[in-house]
Amino acid sequence: MDALNDALGAINGILWHDYVLYVVLAAGLIFTVWSRFSQYRALTHGVAAVTGKYTQKGAQGKGKLSHFQALSAALSGTVGLGNIGGVAIAVALGGPGAVFWMWVVGVLGMALKSTEVTLAMLYRNTDNPDAPYGGAMYIIRDAVAEKAPGMAWLGKALGGLFCITVIVFAIAGGNMFQAWNVGEITNEYFGVPWWLSGTILAAVVGVVIVGGIERIGQVAGTIVPLMCGIYVLCGLFVLGLNIEAIPATFALIFNSAFGAEASGAFVGGTFGYVFLWGMKRALFSSEAGLGSAPMAHSAVKTTEPVREGVVAGLEPFIDTLVVCTITALVLLSSGVWNRDALVDLGPPAVTKTVGGWQLADSRLPVNTVLTEGDSVFIIAEADSSDDTGNALSKVFGEVIVVENGSLMVDWDVVETEARPTFQAGGVYENFVGASLTAKAFDSGQPGLGKWMVTLAVWLFAISTMISWSYYGETGMVYLFGSASVMPYRITYCLLAIVACLGLFKTNSELGNFADLGAGMMLVVNIPITLWLGSKAMKAYHGYIKRLDAGE
Repeated sequence: MDALNDALGAINGILWHDYVLYVVLAAGLIFTVWSRFSQYRALTHGVAAVTGKYTQKGAQGKGKLSHFQALSAALSGTVGLGNIGGVAIAVALGGPGAVFWMWVVGVLGMALKSTEVTLAMLYRNTDNPDAPYGGAMYIIRDAVAEKAPGMAWLGKALGGLFCITVIVFAIAGGNMFQAWNVGEITNEYFGVPWWLSGTILAAVVGVVIVGGIERIGQVAGTIVPLMCGIYVLCGLFVLGLNIEAIPATFALIFNSAFGAEASGAFVGGTFGYVFLWGMKRALFSSEAGLGSAPMAHSAVKTTEPVREGVVAGLEPFIDTLVVCTITALVLLSSGVWNRDALVDLGPPAVTKTVGGWQLADSRLPVNTVLTEGDSVFIIAEADSSDDTGNALSKVFGEVIVVENGSLMVDWDVVETEARPTFQAGGVYENFVGASLTAKAFDSGQPGLGKWMVTLAVWLFAISTMISWSYYGETGMVYLFGSASVMPYRITYCLLAIVACLGLFKTNSELGNFADLGAGMMLVVNIPITLWLGSKAMKAYHGYIKRLDAGE
């Protein structure tokens, strides 16, 4: 398994290279300018369409879902664990400035998402008017056949490749990764057996997806507003308690956008590092450029393809500029991102060893709040770090019990050429992802993080799993026809249980497969979107012209 993980990690390093992310960002900027800031139309006309202003009773059109249901189905796939844990990682590693770049990329992602969905609507397969399918696979297949009939086989093959990557991500990232995290946090907080959480998830998801996209749309139309509402209200409650810190928090975000100094548990970061973390978080969370959401939007019932593209522009706004921002503000205003050390033990002794430097075990005081198995870190200064862009980095350790019952910290090897130094011996408790967010919510009301984050993780996981089951199903239909749908659904649910049987010790194993699928989707989808961008923009501007003329 280690060899496989290393291989996947190397491939993902190429697929998710910084330059690939720059291309995605550039695509968002291109379509922002080309569409003359379609973000404005999303926030005005898109909102009107979602509320039903342009939907008439008995209106003609192929599809099953309303604009609101299609938007909810797509949002249920994007609003997920990344909004809780992913933003926490971005803030913990990139600092307050990462939030600024998260906003910038979120705004540009609105134009990119609108273009993707517009293309999907123009090329969607409506052979069955009540169950249309769409997405990058159909765009590739039909566009290549349209522009180069002799190369139709290539378009069909590329569409098939995209489907395979969709299925890989649906199973690994959209399903098993979600189930693993639900099992982990529910077991951690409440002692519920992993297999039980997985079985409940599988049953709930199965009941929903057996009804197809229509039931997914109906459930998403209920669960997405509910889960977003609960999360935002809890966030506003904590922000209300920290209201005096809000102006300073916004100032900190803008002042740190081009680099941040170390502070407490935060080791600082250069501009490039801050920028990359904000960009990664926004792109990963909103899935702009991935080509996933168009599959949900393609099931909408409408006679105007572009209208659904405008509606889709609301996704990055809700996901990134609302939900992710709530998480970021709670983290920053609470101060947990740069918290003080639990205890200062003094700089540990350091000896040369194979692969770097070994820190001597540190004895913890008797009255420590730490317990066996807790993860902690100390801040070291040595070589320039790939993680921060400066010379500071975190050295992690695990709390262990020695023979006399005392608690010690067993430190990892520091893999640097230069001998590490420690300005202080402050030991910090290591909160990863969702646990850091929970800690921030707990700062407002003790216990709130435990209950709210657990509830949010369950709701977000269920919503992500039902949407990604449909995305994988779309790929299966393209590759093998409608007869493959039911076996796929059964397998999909069973794999949620498998994820919680202890076969995967960390979520990074599933994360590598998920990153592979998502990376391949990105590599296939972005060139197609840029290639056919002129067609999408022609349709978009034609629609806006008719809209402004009252037609």
